[in-house]
Amino acid sequence: MPILLATLVGLIIGLGYFLVATPDERPTLDFMVLTAIAEFWLAAILAGALILAPQQGDPWVMAIGTAVIIWIGFIVPVLLITQRFRGLPGPMAAADSLHWLVVMLAQAAVMQTLGLIAPPV
Repeated sequence: MPILLATLVGLIIGLGYFLVATPDERPTLDFMVLTAIAEFWLAAILAGALILAPQQGDPWVMAIGTAVIIWIGFIVPVLLITQRFRGLPGPMAAADSLHWLVVMLAQAAVMQTLGLIAPPV
């Protein structure tokens, strides 16, 4: 349940960002399906990292810190390189990176609030 709700939060943030960034466009069904799959995958990876996070730290510090580390370690480099390679302006790459930071932080907050339980082994 926490992963599904985190996915929904990510979709809502992403839709808002899409509508602000491209006010003359509307998302297509295939775009929304692909986005939902990607948001779910991102939430699942984040959930796995949160479950594996050390138990000695403050849970909220671990949740927010894990989201930031995944964002800055994986999302930012790939996004910036890809967008700059395609000739998009730096501010656009920065805005997109910021969007993903907000998504990751929101997903981490949702999952931390609801509580994650490691799957049975």
